[in-house]
Amino acid sequence: MNILKFFTAGSVDDGKSTLIGRLLYDTDSILADQLEALQASNRKNDDGTIDLAILTDGLRAEREQGITIDVAYKYFQTDKRKFIIADTPGHIQYTRNMVTGASTAKLAIILIDSRNGVVEQTIRHSYLVSLLGIQHVVVCLNKMDMVSYSETVFEAITAKYKELATQLKLKEVTFIPVSALKGDNVVNESENMPWYKGSSLLHFLESVDVADEDYGLARMPVQWVIRPQTEALHDYRGYAGRILSGTFHVNDRVTVLPSGNSSVIERIEIFDQEPDQAHTGQSVTLHLKDDIDISRGDVLVNSDHLPQQAQLIEADICWMDTRPLDDSITYLLQHNSKLTKCKIREIIHKVDINTLEEQEAYEFKLNDIGRVVVKTAEPLAFDIYAENKANGAAILIDSRTNLTVAALMFRASVE
Repeated sequence: MNILKFFTAGSVDDGKSTLIGRLLYDTDSILADQLEALQASNRKNDDGTIDLAILTDGLRAEREQGITIDVAYKYFQTDKRKFIIADTPGHIQYTRNMVTGASTAKLAIILIDSRNGVVEQTIRHSYLVSLLGIQHVVVCLNKMDMVSYSETVFEAITAKYKELATQLKLKEVTFIPVSALKGDNVVNESENMPWYKGSSLLHFLESVDVADEDYGLARMPVQWVIRPQTEALHDYRGYAGRILSGTFHVNDRVTVLPSGNSSVIERIEIFDQEPDQAHTGQSVTLHLKDDIDISRGDVLVNSDHLPQQAQLIEADICWMDTRPLDDSITYLLQHNSKLTKCKIREIIHKVDINTLEEQEAYEFKLNDIGRVVVKTAEPLAFDIYAENKANGAAILIDSRTNLTVAALMFRASVE
């Protein structure tokens, strides 16, 4: 049974937490003690029903204000699939939390209040989905009960969002009219909207194809060089890591970067097995026919499809720290298993993510998003993020605090 990771995004009070609560409640995915606490809660809807948003509002401040602040992860499963849900905040001041929750998702659910249509926060969330390269987008037009389940309203908002999706180059977009409060088209198909011929949200989530992205670009950062040097394993030399993308086969010629040395795969080990090939997501030990210098932080790639190598790299950036970006200090850049020093060489622009306009900028503050040029102390072997997300992203670490301060998505070498 495969796992689908998805996240929800929407404006304040669009009903993200209620939608997730409805999914959990109507699929009987709530534990007995949670159900008792839910029924005992004094938070009720206007019609006297239980406020299902309580299931995801874990922080006291969230319960008091009725908003989502931090990323809340929930887990449930049906007979067809397991799910990991990230309920991300909609407020602009929590953009970093949304990016964190969305970074590993395969699908995005964007909620739109059917009374308000496409608003600035809808544009912002959709831009972030585009920036993070999420292929599947479900636009849930929520609160359809408050617009009398109108097909006209649904069609008008759908047409408006399609214009935005075209502008942002979103590809797989599905529209579902729902009422999280009443349960229409969330788990069960609604009788209140006979004009809608599509499936419920849950049925779509169970059936959408979100197979692991395999870009055909074989990449494996070396995490550990296994060299026991015991009597029984005197000549054993293996290179352990997790395959980021692509497939490695026995007898494939591979190149070690950044050194550029090459060899041929002699053997692949996965636990106690020795398969002929290994795929994206598998943790393996590769053995090469030649003894060459390889250490942690190096990356093994197929010799026919080499990544870029550079020290001067243009990247999109999301700033996540309360301290503003300081181009005078040295940061640490973590790219897979490689850690190197770097500096911000240039700020190209900042993006107003409510209007999508590019603006001249001289600094980045918390939740700012834009584009920079990074200079690294050592060459990085990277792919363009849009072509291979697994090998096209990195994080910046403040060397003074050892805290992550930014996410980077590589665009190009500028050397």
